[in-house]
Amino acid sequence: MRLDGKVALITGAGSGIGRESTLLFAAEGARVLAVDVNEDAARATAADAEGEVSVFRADVSSDADCRGMVEACEERFGRLDVMFNNAGISHPADDDAVTTTEEIWDVTFDINVKGVFLGCKYGIPAMRRAGGGSIINTASFVAILGAATPQLAYTASKGAVLAMTRELAVVHALENIRVNALCPGPLNTPLLMQYLDTPEKKRRRLVHLPMGRFGEAHEMAKGALFLASDDASFVTGTEFMVDGGLTAAYVTPE
Repeated sequence: MRLDGKVALITGAGSGIGRESTLLFAAEGARVLAVDVNEDAARATAADAEGEVSVFRADVSSDADCRGMVEACEERFGRLDVMFNNAGISHPADDDAVTTTEEIWDVTFDINVKGVFLGCKYGIPAMRRAGGGSIINTASFVAILGAATPQLAYTASKGAVLAMTRELAVVHALENIRVNALCPGPLNTPLLMQYLDTPEKKRRRLVHLPMGRFGEAHEMAKGALFLASDDASFVTGTEFMVDGGLTAAYVTPE
């Protein structure tokens, strides 16, 4: 049980990486607060979990909701050891700089960037009270490479998450608070498949992947489990790539 005795808060727990991480963390001994703006989806996740999972509805772009979810976690479980700021969106109308609207840009940054900021704003004091902890922020391979299919607001937002992660890791390293970015490669999830809605688009993305397939949400959850666990006790400030070899193939070493 790699998370035995730990308390984890996971946002976006109703689907995708958040759902799979909630199920895995609970199976590994954590008590989990499953947070999602869709409370029914979070409850469905909790119902499938083998372990202790409570549910909290929160919009991560709301200061009051983020404060409330951390308070609820401490009230229900007595502490917070792992904060997985996973909730995010990729809007189907997100495109290039010319066609992406200001509205789409703003809503993407409200959830993907401000949501991570607010999770850390209220999660870090709770971890101080617990004597330390692990923060995991979901970024993306596009924060390193950019996206072949235009999604500028999403790509820029994940770059911001990565930069924020690095700074927080340095600032809080001496407080026994580790901060890492999970950077998934292209995944077989509705979030990506809404863009890759034709065989041609799928082939264009797959040609870049040395492993020749899309990743799965449960594989990302296993990466998050490592970062959450004491196995990663000397790991902070990283861009933890779980990408099927994509960046190894295309990033030139400095």
